[in-house]
Amino acid sequence: MTTQADIDNAKKAAGYKAAAFVQSGMRIGLGTGSTVAYFLEALKESNTAFEAIATSEKTTAQARELGIKLLDPTQVDRLDLTVDGADEIDPNKNMIKGGGGALLREKISAAMSDEVIIIVDVKKQVDHLGRHVLPLEVTPYGIKATLRHLKEQGYQPRVRPHPSDNLNLIVDLPNLYPILNPQALDHQLKGIPGVLETGLFFNLARRVIVGYPDGKTTVIQ
Repeated sequence: MTTQADIDNAKKAAGYKAAAFVQSGMRIGLGTGSTVAYFLEALKESNTAFEAIATSEKTTAQARELGIKLLDPTQVDRLDLTVDGADEIDPNKNMIKGGGGALLREKISAAMSDEVIIIVDVKKQVDHLGRHVLPLEVTPYGIKATLRHLKEQGYQPRVRPHPSDNLNLIVDLPNLYPILNPQALDHQLKGIPGVLETGLFFNLARRVIVGYPDGKTTVIQ
């Protein structure tokens, strides 16, 4: 894909395909990102009756604008389905997520769901993770110490200028390619005091829907 139109077509194809998996009466988790935005549009057009929680204020705003019924996420302990995007996904369905800063909420939503569907354009498929920065959600308390610990372990942390919707800091770790063992890296980073969550997602996606510029899709199970 060489143009933004190609990328947008691929994202739309994946988002619209995912809407077909939403059944009447479901409770679903709405992820965050540009591909999910197309999924929400498709849901509105489908007229399927469902309830949802949103993983970011941006998704909340779009859902409300479309008239999607939103639940209070503090009162929900289980979802039938979460549909979300990814910044990168490898052949084992390991992912980097959190480019939009919603990684903590996205992981909570995925973990409470009976099924997770990931929707991506074909460019998001990679051999190994790590070309995209790895986001961390970090508590502001003691941030200088947390950054020092990260640097001492060889990372090059960069703090984003805007906090997450949870009012925590988002810290990006660049230059990690190739990440050969995402689970081990996730465990290592969470061992640093102040790191609340990482953008490494694994053992969560049941289906991956890949969209292509010509409007076709592939469903990986």
